[in-house]
Amino acid sequence: MDSLAPFFERFSLSARMFYSGRLCGISPNLDEQAGYLHVLRKGTLTVTHPNARPLVLDTPSILFFPRPHQHRVRGSEEEGAELVCATVEFGAGMMNPLIASFPEPFLVPLNVLPELAPALALLFAESTSEFPGRQTALDRLFEYVLVLLIRSALNAHLVNSGVLLGLADERLGKAIEGMHKHPETNWSLEQLAQSAGMSRARFAAHFRKVVGMTPFDYLTDWRLAVAQTMLRKGNSLKLIAAAVGYANATALTRVFTQRVGMSPTEWLARSQKHGK
Repeated sequence: MDSLAPFFERFSLSARMFYSGRLCGISPNLDEQAGYLHVLRKGTLTVTHPNARPLVLDTPSILFFPRPHQHRVRGSEEEGAELVCATVEFGAGMMNPLIASFPEPFLVPLNVLPELAPALALLFAESTSEFPGRQTALDRLFEYVLVLLIRSALNAHLVNSGVLLGLADERLGKAIEGMHKHPETNWSLEQLAQSAGMSRARFAAHFRKVVGMTPFDYLTDWRLAVAQTMLRKGNSLKLIAAAVGYANATALTRVFTQRVGMSPTEWLARSQKHGK
């Protein structure tokens, strides 16, 4: 099974390139309802964001803000910074556990990611072209780069907690993939531990240590993430409840409200209002 497939099936990934070229000086304040992906090709880039020390990038790097986050980027006045930037939407405002795995921000030098070199070469080439369809090509390339980045983070253990680390664990990965594939199942701790080939106590302790939460907290979050996607698609609460393992719409609404802080109906209205 493709361990990342459930995330791309449940959450819509889209990117929009908004800057390419040499940046000399400071950018406008970046604070939209989306994540950000900055790819530094050359030069020195300083990133400032609230309540944190400035971040200085002086080697080619990828800087990923997985969630909406206020920040500014500044290229040095002398040499500037060659970069391409995009906004990224991948379940912002939703309980996407994949996005929650990434630190804020996530910084990786390009020399750590040789598998991205062909895609980045296309991205840089397209960013300096004037060919018809340039914007669309760059948007799709940014989406591809993000998929590759997530894949690399999984394979190379570039994050140190969360579901990405859990999926990389040979034993836990089987249990997590089972939850992803069948959120409607009335999972017991024994069933999950069996799928991981572990005792219940060892499984529960190891899961919490690696993923950062209990198996049932993770299962609840995944079920609600699936519910949010189905809500956006116009499915009824009755249908959604059955699809994610709740006895009825009332039970789903109770858990949803406790976890999200608002009812499914309120969440959907707010999501549509903000265009997320």
